[in-house]
Amino acid sequence: MQNAAQRLKDLAEKLFGVELPVRLRAWDGSEAGPPDAPVLIVRNRRALRRLIWKPGELGLARAWVAGDLDVEGDLYAALDRMAGLIWERDPDEDAEGSRSLVQALKDPEVRAAAKELVKLAGTPLPPAPPPEEMRRGGRLHLHTKGSDKQAISHHYDVGNDFYELVLGPSMVYSCAYWESPESGLEAAQRDKLELISRKLALKPGMRLLDVGCGWGSMAIHAAREHGVSVVGVTLSQEQAAYARKRVADEGLTDRVEIRVQDYRDVRDGPYDAISSIGMAEHVGAERYLEYASDVYALLKPGGRLLNHQIARRPQRDESAYEVDEFIDAYVFPDGELAPVGSTAGLLERAGFEVRDVEAIREHYALTLRQWVRNLEARWAEALRLVSPGRARVWRLYMAASALSFERNRIGVNQILAVRTPESGASGVPLRARTWNIVS
Repeated sequence: MQNAAQRLKDLAEKLFGVELPVRLRAWDGSEAGPPDAPVLIVRNRRALRRLIWKPGELGLARAWVAGDLDVEGDLYAALDRMAGLIWERDPDEDAEGSRSLVQALKDPEVRAAAKELVKLAGTPLPPAPPPEEMRRGGRLHLHTKGSDKQAISHHYDVGNDFYELVLGPSMVYSCAYWESPESGLEAAQRDKLELISRKLALKPGMRLLDVGCGWGSMAIHAAREHGVSVVGVTLSQEQAAYARKRVADEGLTDRVEIRVQDYRDVRDGPYDAISSIGMAEHVGAERYLEYASDVYALLKPGGRLLNHQIARRPQRDESAYEVDEFIDAYVFPDGELAPVGSTAGLLERAGFEVRDVEAIREHYALTLRQWVRNLEARWAEALRLVSPGRARVWRLYMAASALSFERNRIGVNQILAVRTPESGASGVPLRARTWNIVS
């Protein structure tokens, strides 16, 4: 009889119709597959049961988070090799000789192999999901104030010390703005905050609303470097407590107020400028026009919005878009991505004039790789701060996301929009941006 690794390899290749791009190591110590490839470790039969009961990405995610699956070697290389089998398969089309799951299961050999997998997996009972998985009672009432608060708490209220370890001293949890890959994360995050400040044309005496203020970095930068008064809102109690302490330590309590508040409940406009950095991904398609209209109403005529948001590639059939199962269950519950064109269109429908769109996806790949390095360099400390499953979630999420930005599967854009008054005077210079000319 074949060893476990060879049996698993044969099944995978029958199922997908292509050679397995990684090496397998099974719980019995056996190995099979390309000798020079990263090794996917199947630690126990429970990993198979997770895939049987939840085929696809969520089953793989549960096995990874629980430690039933692991990777030996270059994690980026392993993810890149497996992407074509897991994340990039088109269920309606063959790709490079591979075949869909539906097509594969029509093959008697594959059906027989699937039955063999069930026998190999052992006990038929489904394993419980890892405790790090978000629990909710369905997706019928997305993006209410209550569900948004629960989702934000799941993601952000995991310990400020852990975020310090991953993000570094800047405590900025969004794409940095790199002059070069050698710039360093802190300099790149400082440059991002300054870039946003300049796009918003911040000046002393202005009022800035920072929607989704995180740990207060944008609010502090704007108040300290540009003399503005800032209100920062977040739904995370832990973020707010941390941000308030930073504000006090900087001596800026007279200019910065941090609130635990939903942006829909802000009533003290108008503001001269609004920054929304990495927050709008949480809004959701059904609520996005409401979000755009709310921030429009909070701006004075001539006021500016800087919307910094991750985007996905458009689909031929937008109604077929589905939220990534791993991200939804373990990282950003109820988060949704939209194409940048859709986002710009909804901002315009709310009344904004879109004045500038800057795509900076390569910058996010650099940022994520640095966050992964931070986590891996202090892995033992991370395991003292959070559960092993939580640390594994973050390592996988950030590494996979870095590859997605590098391969143009997703992007990130800064949209500068103005509440242009009836006079038509936007206040934006004739040449608002200077491009570096590369010969």
